[in-house]
Amino acid sequence: MKVSQVLRENWQHEQTSFSFEYFVPKTAQGVQNLYERIDRMKDWHPLFVDVTWNAGGAARQMVTSTTDMIAKASKGYGLDTCMHLTCTGMSKEDVDTALSEAYSSGCRCILALRGDAPVENEKWQATSGGFMYARDLVSYIRQKYGDHFEIGVAGYPEGHPEQHDQDILIDHLKEKLDAGASFIITQMFYDVENFLQWVDKCREKGVTQPIIPGIMPISNYASFIRRVNWCEINVPVEFMRSLESVKDDEAAVREVGAELMSDLCKTIMEKGHIYHLHFYTMNLEKSTKVILDKLALVR
Repeated sequence: MKVSQVLRENWQHEQTSFSFEYFVPKTAQGVQNLYERIDRMKDWHPLFVDVTWNAGGAARQMVTSTTDMIAKASKGYGLDTCMHLTCTGMSKEDVDTALSEAYSSGCRCILALRGDAPVENEKWQATSGGFMYARDLVSYIRQKYGDHFEIGVAGYPEGHPEQHDQDILIDHLKEKLDAGASFIITQMFYDVENFLQWVDKCREKGVTQPIIPGIMPISNYASFIRRVNWCEINVPVEFMRSLESVKDDEAAVREVGAELMSDLCKTIMEKGHIYHLHFYTMNLEKSTKVILDKLALVR
């Protein structure tokens, strides 16, 4: 499965597909619950699922690992998979091990990221013998595995906490693509007009690869506010007003949130010439399912 090829075909035929992101749970019960959800969600026919990476020493504290989950999703549930891989806390030998395990599991796609700084560090630092930038990781994967892995990279339509200049960020994105990446998944956003303008700017600066919008469902007002503040993203006034009016009613927040996000997705597909949606599920299924139902994407 070549993600970029399918996305280009979707664009030609105006057919919509979607994918899901999961993270590695911290407990055995959490792992079991997630596998049960994946088993149900696989019947919705996502194009692929991806699993976030456990940075540095965190993986050794977990009851399972990213590569274990990728193998389970691939071999156990028959899903096409995309494995996150970051530079954070990773030596070249660690990267080699992760790629070897991904290769053995049948995974054919890597999302190559620099990664965030560990909680205990104020600033991001490269690991001794590791990689400084995502573009270096992309180049290394290409060097070691040729075209075996398709490689995706992150895009930042809302800017990045370490760099707010959109032109510089797009130049860095172009460097990652020129190093061998073939598609882009964006960080979460709620300002759809800004996203569409960012897509246009990417195209103007020579980015031709498929762009996948990262969609974050809204299931809880407090968690919505935390993510907005942490990611430093803009929320349009009317969008925020709609959620604030029901913020003390969780059921109403989920319903209003689903309406807002389904409208956002419709706008992207109608105006942005993009026909794939990547859902940050937060290991939950209901909020994502409601949006997919409103978009008539699940049968």
